[in-house]
Amino acid sequence: MEKKENKMHLPSIDDIFTTQQERDEANLEKVVNISIKDIDDYPEHPFKVLVNDEMQEMVDSIKEKGILVPTIVRQKADGRYEMISGHRRKKASELAELDTIPCIVRDLTDDEATIIMVDSNLQREKILPSEKAFAYKLKLEAIKHQGKRTDLTSVPVAHKSSRQELGEKVGESQDQVRRYIRLTELIPELLKMVDNSVLGESPSIAFRPAVELSYLTKDEQTDLLDLIECYDCTPSLAQAIKLKNMSQNKYLSIEGMEEIMEESKPNQTPKLKVSMNRLNNILPDTLKNDREREEYVIKAVEWYDKYQKKMRERKGQER
Repeated sequence: MEKKENKMHLPSIDDIFTTQQERDEANLEKVVNISIKDIDDYPEHPFKVLVNDEMQEMVDSIKEKGILVPTIVRQKADGRYEMISGHRRKKASELAELDTIPCIVRDLTDDEATIIMVDSNLQREKILPSEKAFAYKLKLEAIKHQGKRTDLTSVPVAHKSSRQELGEKVGESQDQVRRYIRLTELIPELLKMVDNSVLGESPSIAFRPAVELSYLTKDEQTDLLDLIECYDCTPSLAQAIKLKNMSQNKYLSIEGMEEIMEESKPNQTPKLKVSMNRLNNILPDTLKNDREREEYVIKAVEWYDKYQKKMRERKGQER
């Protein structure tokens, strides 16, 4: 009796970077090849298209197998096309030096295009806080234009608010949706620090303190940014709440900010300040972020400490 061989089928790169809905629709609609030069990115696209290791994997896959799942575009009034879903596939195709890319052309309203664009990208495994913030905001505005309820300040007893509906679709509470959208009120420099908290970069601001800081005016946020750079630290949640309360009561000054920033934080560990100019001259270029640089320096110090102990032991034996 012959034994059947069990084979494990690994997912293709298109399975990883596309949704099941996109793959199903690709089998039902007409696919056309469109010149990459004729396709514009979606305006205010909130998701970053990074040229990293994952992008290189996609480039290699496209060179070997081509694009198995078409992108979704819509035609503009000037005859050009606008990318709705497939910005990373488009970038990977450019890096693979392709001239055209397979597309499904759909007749979509602005709101329909926004919802498809956001939904397709929210399937990704790694999404930065800033990406979620602007994606949620865009989709909520699209839902509003489509005539659904968008009461952001209160939740009716008998009806779901659009924020609640959005939260259910993306797996977040409506309060968490509100918090993410609040991040769009941060100046770019502070918002980048929120992303840094996920990327392991510094300086970084945790999510909840960042939400509180979003209630500061833009001028107050700019002043706070200067103090963060001066004190080389970011506000804790308690400090951020104090700053928010002072701002809303119209008596937040630079002096008041300084007083709050000088407060010691619970469980705060003193930091050793080292010139990054000196470290950059000796640290390997392969280290990707501050967390890896810190780990490298710690291991180097540990190795040096062991070396010093051996040298002291050797000198003691020679005596």
